[in-house]
Amino acid sequence: MRTVFFGSPPFAVAVLRSLLDAGAHVTAVVSQPDKPAGRGNQLTSPAVAQFARERGIAVHQPTKVRDGALAAWLRDQKADVAVVAAYGRILTQEVLDAPRLGCVNVHASLLPRWRGASPIARAIAAGDTKTGVCLMQMDAGLDTGPELARAEICVGDDDTTPSLEVRLAQLGGQLLVDHWASLAVGSLAARVQDETAATYAPPLRKEDGRLDLSRPAPELHALVRAVQPWPGAVVATVLGEDWKIGAAGLRWRDDTAPVGHIAAVDRDCVWIGCGSGCLGVAELQRPNKAKAAAPDVLRGVRLGAGAALAAEAT
Repeated sequence: MRTVFFGSPPFAVAVLRSLLDAGAHVTAVVSQPDKPAGRGNQLTSPAVAQFARERGIAVHQPTKVRDGALAAWLRDQKADVAVVAAYGRILTQEVLDAPRLGCVNVHASLLPRWRGASPIARAIAAGDTKTGVCLMQMDAGLDTGPELARAEICVGDDDTTPSLEVRLAQLGGQLLVDHWASLAVGSLAARVQDETAATYAPPLRKEDGRLDLSRPAPELHALVRAVQPWPGAVVATVLGEDWKIGAAGLRWRDDTAPVGHIAAVDRDCVWIGCGSGCLGVAELQRPNKAKAAAPDVLRGVRLGAGAALAAEAT
């Protein structure tokens, strides 16, 4: 099949690599425009665009998707199918109708759960014990099209958004390859999604990373892992500084301690009282400082067991 691939971040690179390694005929890649990145704000291409150029595949980076130009370009490609994986923009019906077999999305959730832009982070934050990927025949809605295939994996207690994303990208690429021949002949059965079971995964905002320590420790443990690497988990401290909490070595236990107080300081971990239970933090980062071992950071500011750490301490 003549295939056009839509994608932007590293998640999409893994899916595209699986397609190419399986021998799929990808004629072009559509990705978002270059954006300023890094300290020098140099224009940088999305990961998929960089990968496609390395493989000698033509790259198209439209600045608009709703003016008809993208649909016209796609029709000119005479594509049999378009594969979409984390492209980052909503496609019009005209674009969806341009390929002979339409557009197929590789979505990183078990639809209809977690429709939207940040399904991986939302699944972790919600404490989901399993997630997966779905192949979906795209329609004009937000991840509302009929499901063609799915695969599931477990969410680990130490999974972060980046670590789970890697596993889901590999799973998504394999799922697509496994059903490629069936997709080509139209033999995949389409299952309509159950609208009553739908949940939504809006883009993460900076405030999503601000921790409310009055919440239970297991919920905070999940949230810290979910908001990596951005916006990061932040706690407002009694020093008037916002400190970031790292996900490495993160744990929790059922001990009781005042909310926002330092319950104990171990050799490699600081225990902070939560609404129920305690959160064990191994990494802390003060403003304009590098990440450091949490006990070392507390020693540097002369805070120890029993002291209030969070500005909201009760």
